Amino acid sequence: MLTRLSSKGQMVIPSSVRKALGLRAGTQFHLRLEEGRIILEPIRTSPIEALYGKYSDSDFLADLETEHEQELMDETEIRA
Repeated sequence: MLTRLSSKGQMVIPSSVRKALGLRAGTQFHLRLEEGRIILEPIRTSPIEALYGKYSDSDFLADLETEHEQELMDETEIRA
């Protein structure tokens, strides 16, 4: 396959290669030089690693407590 380097140093990975390797936007690569060749290896992360820190600014416990309080109030109204 033939690809070209842009003036900004970017290269397009053909869609057939992206599909075959399951590559998506945002995929990170480890790049190394080996005997005058460029080797790109996609970095595979586990789903847990991908989520690490993603919700650090959320207060899930407070949200759950609020939801539980609402459920109790709804249940009380139904029984009344």
